[in-house]
Amino acid sequence: MPDPLAQPQIRPPALETRSIDKWFGANHANRAVSLSVSAGTIHGIVGENGAGKSTVMSIVYGYLQPDGGEILVHGRPVAIRSPRDALAAGIGMVHQHFMLVDPFTVLENVLLGAEGGVTLSAGLARARQELTRLARDYGLEVDLDSPVGDLPVGAQQRVEILKALYRGAEILILDEPTGVLTPQETDHLFRILRALREQGKTVIIITHKLREIMALTDNVTVMRRGAVAANVATRETSREQLAELMVGRKVLLRVEKTPAAPGGEILRVEGLRVADAQRVERVKGVDLTVRAGEIVGIAGVSGNGQSELLEALAGMRPIAGGRVFLRGEELSGHPDRFNAHALRRLGVGHVPEDRQKVGLVTSFSANECAILGFQDDPAWNGRVLLDRKAVAAHCAKEMEAYDTRPRDPELPAANFSGGNQQKIVLAREIERNPHLLLVGQPTRGVDIGAIEFIHRRLIALRDQGAAILLVSVELDEIRALSDRILVMFDGHLVGEMMPDEAATGDGECRLGLMMAGAAG
Repeated sequence: MPDPLAQPQIRPPALETRSIDKWFGANHANRAVSLSVSAGTIHGIVGENGAGKSTVMSIVYGYLQPDGGEILVHGRPVAIRSPRDALAAGIGMVHQHFMLVDPFTVLENVLLGAEGGVTLSAGLARARQELTRLARDYGLEVDLDSPVGDLPVGAQQRVEILKALYRGAEILILDEPTGVLTPQETDHLFRILRALREQGKTVIIITHKLREIMALTDNVTVMRRGAVAANVATRETSREQLAELMVGRKVLLRVEKTPAAPGGEILRVEGLRVADAQRVERVKGVDLTVRAGEIVGIAGVSGNGQSELLEALAGMRPIAGGRVFLRGEELSGHPDRFNAHALRRLGVGHVPEDRQKVGLVTSFSANECAILGFQDDPAWNGRVLLDRKAVAAHCAKEMEAYDTRPRDPELPAANFSGGNQQKIVLAREIERNPHLLLVGQPTRGVDIGAIEFIHRRLIALRDQGAAILLVSVELDEIRALSDRILVMFDGHLVGEMMPDEAATGDGECRLGLMMAGAAG
């Protein structure tokens, strides 16, 4: 008979960090970070860029070593000096960029590094049996004999989860798990994570998508400037409260805009074909138009030709066929006018997808980056040399207008955060009032406060009469900013939707099917 006076046993947290400190030179990346993740829950970690969330999870997984503090797993202190130690402690991690060998099959990828036994055939047989069970129990269906490189992104992610579970993970960390997934793949992932929770596993997700935090997690830790700002039960908070905790001020999470009033045609593309450096055709006969005063968004899973399309329209990549018209005049077939330098003079701005490799020279000062592409403008040049005083005044003015921090025009671009680097690029391209702005991934790697600012600037430019062609893998961003949505799959434009339609359940489903090439 149970003792009525006996105290109920308290289950220790699955994972606990106590006063974790980490320095990178003078940068105090983690400041006494203490967090507790209850067993059998889904726990979210959110924060701005540089808040320290990925750093502390990298310490938990053994990629980094702390300068102070300790880690406990199920109430017991553990020394985690490498990912192997983490796996031995029951901790697995699925990275934002998958760590798979494309030519290998799913089975071979899962077994790689954990073959076991003297002969490979014996290990393969045992692995096949165990993986079949795991796939059945957790909804991780995937063809074990398919080469990983032939699988869609969502299936590759399931392979990563299978790898971790096969190695005995009871605690699973996922870093930005939905960044490259279609809506259907995201829904499938969420079902998998809930199934893991129901089977007693513990899941930690690092994400900047507050809507997903609210939909999926039981508890959430908010980090700001390297420290824990709050630990809250998800049901007791809201997206707005989390955003304020992350940034330290109120943040507008919706994009406020009036209906578009499109004017004349600015860009027209007919039958455009573009190949990559290996001569593989990536854009396959695309037709589109963008008018003054409208934002046309291109939705799609990364790698379906969007990057090559933007680069070709910006004059950075040759076209293999088709015609391009700007303000009614054909540019294709005229190399003296259809190149990056000439297009800038014709009023085409370009915010590239990779700001560090293409948008900036990171060793240059902010001053110099603020005039890249326009350095021969008479406003910046004296009789012989660059007028550095004029350039500095110009950069300082743009830094003030765009709230770029720190406001030091002489600081190398490499020393600014991702969000502030993006502001340097945006200011340079927007403040010249382009007729056409080509924008790739405007808020990639940018924190929530800077996202709000960037969205407002793009809407303001639209309202001034500019035509904007927007490429983003963030569906919420595409829906919020676009006046028309085009969907790209395998180099083709496969459909068009209006944002209001895409915001409905049926519309989002159809949008996701188009992104996956499964519509129609």
